[in-house]
Amino acid sequence: MRAIVLESYGDPEQSLVYREVADPVPKKGEVTIEVKAFGLNHAEIHMRRGEWAEAAPISGIECVGVVAACPGGEFSVGSKVVALMGGMGRTISGSYAQLTQVPVTNVATIESDLPWDILAAIPETFATAWTCLFRNLELQEGQTLLVRGATSSFGQAAVKLAIAAGARVIATSRNESRFELLSRLGVEATAIEGGTLSERLPQTGHVDAVLDLVGNSTFMDSLRIVRRGGRVCLAGWLGGLDPIDGFNPLLQMPSGVYLTFFGSFVFGTPGFPVSDVPFQKIVDDIAAGRLDVRPTRVFGFDEIHEAHRVMEANLAGGKMVVVH
Repeated sequence: MRAIVLESYGDPEQSLVYREVADPVPKKGEVTIEVKAFGLNHAEIHMRRGEWAEAAPISGIECVGVVAACPGGEFSVGSKVVALMGGMGRTISGSYAQLTQVPVTNVATIESDLPWDILAAIPETFATAWTCLFRNLELQEGQTLLVRGATSSFGQAAVKLAIAAGARVIATSRNESRFELLSRLGVEATAIEGGTLSERLPQTGHVDAVLDLVGNSTFMDSLRIVRRGGRVCLAGWLGGLDPIDGFNPLLQMPSGVYLTFFGSFVFGTPGFPVSDVPFQKIVDDIAAGRLDVRPTRVFGFDEIHEAHRVMEANLAGGKMVVVH
């Protein structure tokens, strides 16, 4: 099969090389998928640069496609599926290829006539956003949610899902020019992102939940924004991967506030089965026009270098996908 192989760490042209490699051998407990399209993720930039703890020879942490083989019989050959995580791109070869092989725990079937580029915008981004909102934050209709880093593809997905569920959404961006986009998505208020947001936000003390995608540099500020009994979910590192120095929960955490974390690498574990995510409902809502997940850019398989350059320059403006 043809694949994009991570041969060294560095720039896209240096690191990502097109090669003919052996097809994966079907094994019990795994699903061989003919990859039709895959979403692009910032994690793959970190892997390409050698900044991630693990990086497989073939990158890509998600895909959509058709089942080519399933020795255990869990999925029918020819079924349309989404797949994400389960070591993809990290400890096992991922989706930057014509075929990939994924644990059955990290695959879900879908029935849809939507084009592959639309379907490819769903798996990682919407599964993660849905889990953060409705499992970790336990968001309810009528509640107020703050999304920090809302113009990222992940942030936009969270905004769309929250509004569709009847929540009131406040959103931040580092760039005021992105406020128009957030308003089109249906947010009720916007604010410039920054570490002292709690001092500037009129709703501080009345927010039910915060989805913090900026990361370690802002989550303590997020804890000051929610009401007593409110929840904060840390689920991104748009502000960088630097660790927190000197965090003392006894002195710095407000009483009665809940802090939780979600990383999509747990998908497929007993506590976070992929089957918990309502992929079929998401697909049906897209088909019915209730949810818009159209990617901002669509690249061909031969354009991976350009795709990585756009992503690395933060010019995506939302979710980007690659189609075969």
